[in-house]
Amino acid sequence: MTTALPAPVQASLGLTLTNAERTEVKRLASELAESPHRLIDERGWIDTARRLSGRLPLRIREEVRDYRFDPGAGGLLILRNLPMDPAALPETPAVPESVERVPTVPAAVSTLISLCLGEVVAYQAEKSGALVQNVVPIPGREESQSNAGSTLLELHVENAFHPHRPDFVGLFCLRNDHTNTAGTLVSSIRQALTLLPEHIREVLESPRFVTQPPPSFRAGDAPQHAVLEGSRQDPNVRVDFHATSALDPGAAAALEALQAAFLDVAAMLILQPGELAFVDNRVAVHGRTSFRPRYDGRDRWLHRTFVHLDNRRTTGYRANSGFVLA
Repeated sequence: MTTALPAPVQASLGLTLTNAERTEVKRLASELAESPHRLIDERGWIDTARRLSGRLPLRIREEVRDYRFDPGAGGLLILRNLPMDPAALPETPAVPESVERVPTVPAAVSTLISLCLGEVVAYQAEKSGALVQNVVPIPGREESQSNAGSTLLELHVENAFHPHRPDFVGLFCLRNDHTNTAGTLVSSIRQALTLLPEHIREVLESPRFVTQPPPSFRAGDAPQHAVLEGSRQDPNVRVDFHATSALDPGAAAALEALQAAFLDVAAMLILQPGELAFVDNRVAVHGRTSFRPRYDGRDRWLHRTFVHLDNRRTTGYRANSGFVLA
């Protein structure tokens, strides 16, 4: 990935909650966090969250519903001024595979709004199937191309190798890095497509690529696939510039052209505490700029959720109609 980074997204973009709306979201999140179901991954807790999500302030529900229908040119939704009290946070976790199991207000906020968009899901092979996951730097994994790293994270579709990858990825900021410079990069195929010549598009539409899963998924041989799928006028994208390989020189050239186009139209979002971003994982790739963790309990900390629009399509992959894909 190039070192030339885009300018940060304007703070005026997205929906900024009023203080009254923020108070109402906090009330609902507190009610959910204090419900009798004491684990986030319990069906009862998620069922309660789904019901309470219907009581979120009208403007949030309208904004999320519009985004669900059409994610726009950038594939990005930003909600600002959500309830977040940095002084009340514990230290940033610094252990591998960190997740949220016991309900908290921030985890409840992430879940409530994610359930306005669709159904929250997880993958058994990834962070033990937790529905709310921590994105935090881990000592010794600085160079990792994963949520545990702090080096420049390549643009990618989340779980690009998986046949049932998330439709949306939610990222809720609890803390940014010490220098407030760590940025989430987002780039949409809807914007990049106009930069691609016809012959490059034709290659990207052909099954001349493979995407390797991480070892934890034990997925066997990676199938060949196209990078651009679906409608020719408005395609979905399936690529991870760290894990996707081309099967021939022409495909390799097309992949390089696509990466350059994505970088040309990328936006950078420097999330602040209380800001929640959703990335449409069908039309947009995302990544992260590098930053320097200090491992002092105050490092960058995001909650991550995965959302599916249609749980019916994965019934055979979820035991007992639960939320975790095997």
